[in-house]
Amino acid sequence: MRHSLPNAPQFYVTAPQPCPYLPGQIERKLFTALGGTDAAALNDSLSHQGFRRSQNVLYRPSCANCNACMSARIRVADFAPSRSQRRINARNSHLARLTRSAWATDEQFELFSRYLAARHADGGMAGMDAFEFSAMIEETAVNSRVIEYINPISGALRATCLTDILSDGLSMVYSFYDPDYERDSLGSWMILDHIRLAAEAGLPYVYLGYWVPGSRKMRYKARFAPLEVFFGGKWNELASPDAFETGRHPLENDPIAEQLAAIHLPGGDFNGA
Repeated sequence: MRHSLPNAPQFYVTAPQPCPYLPGQIERKLFTALGGTDAAALNDSLSHQGFRRSQNVLYRPSCANCNACMSARIRVADFAPSRSQRRINARNSHLARLTRSAWATDEQFELFSRYLAARHADGGMAGMDAFEFSAMIEETAVNSRVIEYINPISGALRATCLTDILSDGLSMVYSFYDPDYERDSLGSWMILDHIRLAAEAGLPYVYLGYWVPGSRKMRYKARFAPLEVFFGGKWNELASPDAFETGRHPLENDPIAEQLAAIHLPGGDFNGA
């Protein structure tokens, strides 16, 4: 279904499908295309309202019976690593960081394929070929980078993150790592390094994607306190992840038209459907 106004982005809703995070739930997404001269401003504005980028699409969960998925971001200035995170930093301090333009390589794809086979063999990205991987990396209308982490002695690629540079932070679009080094906590290492990168650049936030209470896959994100989640139309600090309640009955989920009316776009509000 399409929703639009003259000279405004067109928004669509995906067909219902099984939720990848919570068993027994059905997901759908509200999304719009990302492109043109205003792409960066649109990406900024919608990222601040809980949307995420996938290639040239911006999307946000819009489920009829659930409101668990919440965009999450780390408040960089107030972050202090825990004891375990300091150990992760020390364990991976030998890795060299290399920042590239958003261009896919064969070495990245080989690492990506091994990562999916080991960690997400039954996920929606399993079976992606080299062309689809290249599209994921290269199809971007905004300021994106590929950040690689390399063993400086062997030259082997250990981890990679596709990162967008927003006006107020770094958005980790997708990351993957060598599954043979899972004990090194490379996923957490990349987040810690992005916190350092954001601090160096004077950017207040690192955007992590969605945090889902009750999902074991997403539990690790709550360890990067102070974490803020977008809920109820605003960013809220996640004080106690284990005790977090959405506080809303599914029947209170706003209809699509009302969700659209609340979206702020660059240069004005989206005030209709």
